[in-house]
Amino acid sequence: MGIWMIRRTTASRRMAVLAPMGALALAIVLNFLLYIVMGNDPAAVFYALLLEPFVSWSSFSEVLLKMTPLLLIAQGLAIGFRAKVINIGAEGQFILGAIFASSIPVWFPQATGGWIWPLMLLLGGVGGALWAVLPAFWRVRLNASEILVTLMMSLIAAQLLAYLLVGPWKDPMGFNFPQTVMFQWDAMVPTLIPGTRVNVALILALLWSALAYVYMQKSFQGYQLVVGGLAPHATAYAGFSEGRAVWLSLLIGGFAAGLAGAAEVAGPMGQLQRGISSGYGYAAIIVAYLGGLHPVGILFSSLFMAALYIGGDNAMVSAGLPVAAVRVFQGSLLCCYLAAIVLVRYRLVRDGQEAPA
Repeated sequence: MGIWMIRRTTASRRMAVLAPMGALALAIVLNFLLYIVMGNDPAAVFYALLLEPFVSWSSFSEVLLKMTPLLLIAQGLAIGFRAKVINIGAEGQFILGAIFASSIPVWFPQATGGWIWPLMLLLGGVGGALWAVLPAFWRVRLNASEILVTLMMSLIAAQLLAYLLVGPWKDPMGFNFPQTVMFQWDAMVPTLIPGTRVNVALILALLWSALAYVYMQKSFQGYQLVVGGLAPHATAYAGFSEGRAVWLSLLIGGFAAGLAGAAEVAGPMGQLQRGISSGYGYAAIIVAYLGGLHPVGILFSSLFMAALYIGGDNAMVSAGLPVAAVRVFQGSLLCCYLAAIVLVRYRLVRDGQEAPA
């Protein structure tokens, strides 16, 4: 007797909303058992991991700081994901955005004026978009998988960053560390909340989210992208261009990731370093799917994932949790969510028996 999965004609919105919460509950149970096996105190771990980031203003401000790049990147990626253009190279596009933005303070360290940091952010977005041009070209002209191409280009971006930091952009007074000079004050994004490291980039991330919502939910072009992902042959028959959808998806995702990279070097870091990205490009994939590829859902999932970043640091100090366990929690959360959303969209049918829709 076999069990088959049949796609539901209409998915329950209520269950789609409950799926992330169910996935979180299941991930907590699985990791609870893991922490017991590891010999850690699960109560102390979950307090540090999930609650401590919200108990003080200083820790919550760091959550908002981490939320900014995750929100920017995830909103850009989600547009492509809904069009079935799977860009997993946001990490490389983030790095290129950081490199492009850093070129101004590196080449013109004495420059002053309020125009510097806005131009850095713009250059960062352009750099990320340019790094997505080759995958888009190869996908449209050669039908190459954008998954593989974007992933491989992330590795190239990391090596380009390493070359610059140990070569032409290396700080001569940096005690041989692979980093650039510290940026001048006018190259830094202004602080948004006094007494914290939260900067104006958070406002840009929220505006970007609003634009993503209008584009995907209210515009005809966004509707074309979604329908093109669901039924490419039907859209081609209707005169919609699949190639255009690929170009738009990858360029928007690349621009968002590059903008996030620029905001990172011009914000909390203040210089270009090898550790510029803490895996934001890959974590944003989890954020996008955990938010149901919806701009509003991504807003909440980015906040939650940022809290995991800060909570993970707390758990390593106060509960002795290894950094790999934090990544396991993130990965298990994504797996649980994908399993939950599959059951929302599909129903199980046994041979000779019809399951309820």
